[in-house]
Amino acid sequence: MDDFTTRLAKRLATLRQDKGWSLDQLAEVSGLSRATLSRLEKAEVSPTAESLGQLCSAYSLQMSRLMMQVEETHAPLVPRDQQPLWHDPATGFERRQLSPPAPTLSGEIIEGHLPANQQISYDSPSRPGLEHHLILQEGNLSLSLSEQSYDLRPGDCLRYHLKGRSQFTAGAEGARYILVLI
Repeated sequence: MDDFTTRLAKRLATLRQDKGWSLDQLAEVSGLSRATLSRLEKAEVSPTAESLGQLCSAYSLQMSRLMMQVEETHAPLVPRDQQPLWHDPATGFERRQLSPPAPTLSGEIIEGHLPANQQISYDSPSRPGLEHHLILQEGNLSLSLSEQSYDLRPGDCLRYHLKGRSQFTAGAEGARYILVLI
């Protein structure tokens, strides 16, 4: 595994230990199996977007905040080649931190690329009520937020407070979008 995945695995283990939870307790809270949690914490496997979403929800932690905790520096200027890029091995989803979170800044900007006909689901947000502004750059994206569904075309901006279940589904061309979190 790469250095980032190893640091992420260590951070996940520390978060669980800080809560005083056993792997069995975290499995119950997160909905992930004990075996999966053990393999993630040992960096034997790379987490998927969905499993990270479940863990962040269990810890009431934004995924971007988790990624920030794994990063080593927080410079004001973030050149493209230094923007953290994470790849979900299960779906091919790529998540680039264009403007990573910082302790003194409240906003962050993420670029997402979901390949053609792929889907990512989150049972609950890591931090309910967080303000999102999603701007579709290329392709087609269907986004379900709790009971409401939206079909986005390039240039569309969907603004919402994330409160419940969400599902991202890319069309036949895939979807590339910018997500601003405030």
